[in-house]
Amino acid sequence: MQISATPTHCPYCALQCGMNLTPAPDGTVEVSERADFPVNRGALCGKGRTAPAVLSSRVRLTSPLVRSEGVLVPATWDEALERIAGGLRRTRTEHGPDAVGVFGGGGLTNEKAYTLGKFARVVLGTSQIDYNGRFCMSSAAAAGTKAFGLDRGLPFPLEDIPKTGCVILVGSNLADTMPPSLRFFNELKENGGTLIVVDPRRTKTAEQADLHLAPRPGTDLALALGLLHLVVAEGRVDEAYVQERTTGWEDARAAAMAHWPEYVERITGVSVPQLRETVRLFCEPENAMVLTARGPEQQSKGTDTVGAWINLCLATGRAGRPLSGYGCLTGQGNGQGGREHGQKADQLPGYRKLDDPAARRHVAEVWGVDPDSLPGPGRSAYELLDALGTDIRSLLLMGSNPVVSAPRAAHIEERIKSLDFLAVCDVVLSETAALADVVLPVTQWAEETGTTTSLEGRVLLRRRAITAPDGVRSDLEVMHELADRLGVEKGFPTDAEEVFEELRRASAGGPADYSGITYRRLADENGVFWPCPADVQDGEDASSAASGEDTAAQGVPAGAHPGTPRLFLDRFATPDGRARFVPVSHRASAEEPDDEYPVLLTTGRVVAQYQSGAQTRRVDELNAAAPGPFVELHPRLAARLGAAEGDPVAVVSRRGRAVAPARITTSIRPDTVFMPFHWPGEGRANTLTNPALDPTSRMPEFKACAVRLEMLT
Repeated sequence: MQISATPTHCPYCALQCGMNLTPAPDGTVEVSERADFPVNRGALCGKGRTAPAVLSSRVRLTSPLVRSEGVLVPATWDEALERIAGGLRRTRTEHGPDAVGVFGGGGLTNEKAYTLGKFARVVLGTSQIDYNGRFCMSSAAAAGTKAFGLDRGLPFPLEDIPKTGCVILVGSNLADTMPPSLRFFNELKENGGTLIVVDPRRTKTAEQADLHLAPRPGTDLALALGLLHLVVAEGRVDEAYVQERTTGWEDARAAAMAHWPEYVERITGVSVPQLRETVRLFCEPENAMVLTARGPEQQSKGTDTVGAWINLCLATGRAGRPLSGYGCLTGQGNGQGGREHGQKADQLPGYRKLDDPAARRHVAEVWGVDPDSLPGPGRSAYELLDALGTDIRSLLLMGSNPVVSAPRAAHIEERIKSLDFLAVCDVVLSETAALADVVLPVTQWAEETGTTTSLEGRVLLRRRAITAPDGVRSDLEVMHELADRLGVEKGFPTDAEEVFEELRRASAGGPADYSGITYRRLADENGVFWPCPADVQDGEDASSAASGEDTAAQGVPAGAHPGTPRLFLDRFATPDGRARFVPVSHRASAEEPDDEYPVLLTTGRVVAQYQSGAQTRRVDELNAAAPGPFVELHPRLAARLGAAEGDPVAVVSRRGRAVAPARITTSIRPDTVFMPFHWPGEGRANTLTNPALDPTSRMPEFKACAVRLEMLT
């Protein structure tokens, strides 16, 4: 009998590429092309093609582990769950509910993220919950909310990119981070459009650009302000748009005019002619876009930096119009949905604010609890991790590896070690899980059904293709069992669709409204874009509800809302429907080079590894392509140091020391070094990074810190 393929989605980045999975007779799983999904049209990067390798019992956890005499040893599920329930209960009794922390991940499905937030607030009663998505695009989320009244990574589908006239891509190396997305930018150029890439390194993506700007790390804010200054000086402001669709222009204009081109050149290293050429290329076409990623966002001024790029779009009339706009390229697989439904410190499901009384009443009613019983906002991700072992004595962690991924990682590792109790749910024994008192093996993407939300705001259905090994349970089962042991017998179902039905009710009427989305619709359609209310509003029909989108309405049930692929075409999500300019000014990074630490460090990814590498480092093919960390430095800097290709180089910051082989290249600025952050041990890049936080988003400053280089004798 022939086994049919299961259509599903890749477990890695926020493209959520479509793929088919077929169990093979030898027990492995085969990946095949799924050409019907519009984002990747069957194309997959190496990580997607090899994703089933982590399903192997050779590399994954298949039994609970408990610490006995300092060593993790196999245990039964009952023993492990009782140990966790006892540890969490003991901490609550002795120190209060806020002494228990919960840390989630941007790879959790919507159902898991929703349940984790509910578990923290209803079962544990703690305010201390956040997730690693705080380290991904929180600055863009904060800036988008300020300007537009709503944050959705991309307010338009990727298919719009080839049809616009110019894209400024700020701080993203898509060739390494999201390879299948490059085709949209190649098609842009084939159609006569222009690609401008802003990156301190001449990456594979920058090599595809018509114009590459290489600013000094940490100066993207000054760059955006300098471009806006030239837009004003050259008379390129769309005055009618500004008057009709925005507020706050005069203050933003005044702030930009303090950043004249020569001043910006001195700060950024980007020449005045390049600044002028950028403005020309961006303003001359009828339509244009700005897309940001971690480069400008992972800064202690990330919210203001993204805000400056949004101001550039608003001043030129490039937001809330077809084929124009600002968007953020979300990184993690469910980074968008993960923050919409409750595992973020200040949010409730549906992107509701935790300190909003009406939001608390609505969600509390769905949950069947008193609104006053819900705790208030808690600490952000780094602040939560920094409080471990002091204010927070026990931690439940799901789907994250902060020992490798957090800034000032050696300090965070010590904080984790100082906990009274740590429980980790993961598919592999990550560096963080190896420190736990209890580790629970949980199901993976191919072994469970659930939804994710892509960088486009497209809600997708991942389907179970295979059965998990004996000894492995889902995160939903874990939370059900723990809730029961902690005295909450109802409200934590183990069926993902049942959880999603409750999520629909909890999100109804909120900014991220999923109430019109069902598993049945997701099984029939290639995703549904939120917001998607349960019913088409009075006076609105299904064909017009998506603001002119034709394809989204195909196959939509009669009377149902088709979803919203394109936001803001009629009005912004502010009380008056207008976008808000937010005046911002350049300021230095939290840590600038000096005599002791004269070089800038910036960090990022390589194509063959993903995030902390906990899963991809277990795949032979990926390790062969990217076996370990390195320090990328310019030949002039290498010559001053006396370093040759492959020599071990120590990179030292005020927080610690990392050692990795030198990789000498002219693609990096002479005043900057680059390290990828996928590896633990002596080459751990995040040992060095600065936890200085953006005052609004609480994003750490991963992208710029001062270091010195030392040769090893």
